[in-house]
Amino acid sequence: MGASLTRFQVVMGLFATVVIVASTLLVVANLLINVSTESYLYSDIDKLPDNKVGLLLGTSKYSRTGGRNDHYRLRVDAASQLFKAGKIQYILISGDNATPYYNEPSTIRRDLLKLGVPAENIYRDYAGFRTLDSIIRARDVFGLNEFTIISQAYHNKRAIYIALNNGSNAVAFNAGEGENSDLTNRTREVLARMLALLEVHWFDTGPKYLGPVIDIGNTPPT
Repeated sequence: MGASLTRFQVVMGLFATVVIVASTLLVVANLLINVSTESYLYSDIDKLPDNKVGLLLGTSKYSRTGGRNDHYRLRVDAASQLFKAGKIQYILISGDNATPYYNEPSTIRRDLLKLGVPAENIYRDYAGFRTLDSIIRARDVFGLNEFTIISQAYHNKRAIYIALNNGSNAVAFNAGEGENSDLTNRTREVLARMLALLEVHWFDTGPKYLGPVIDIGNTPPT
């Protein structure tokens, strides 16, 4: 009985240690990413620096709770506005295309075309399965050292953090929050920031796929 109690206490002690370490990492990651990226985020188009390419991070067109996802609509609208304002010359859509039935880049492209963005100014990255993949592939596959990330502010902060720690000179445009969006994104973001911290500084994680270089503006759009 005494030995069993001792083993139980050891297990509980280890569990408590893991919880404390994980909680500390969560706090540190969120504070670090919030503080270190603030000056790279813009909400005013007039103040946003010009870049050749806007990296539009993909998301689902529909919310899990039903109806249109405002985050999707606002990102697409923002990319169109930046293009028409001359803040970007090309739009690189990076998103998930894991199955034949779910294709973020092509869905977004169709909506950008409806908004008047020319097809020759739209490129698609079908292997942007995660934010980290999208950012590193923008550098290594599409040859971009400088680009404008387009997403919501909370997401932009993590994307910028990953970019800055992988040698990219990126800025980000905040597309707005809207009302009907997937609230679980916020919960996942807290955990994703801890993972980003670990991957950037300890694991040196790369994208799932790379591939041949695509020169935006010279290589025909995919």
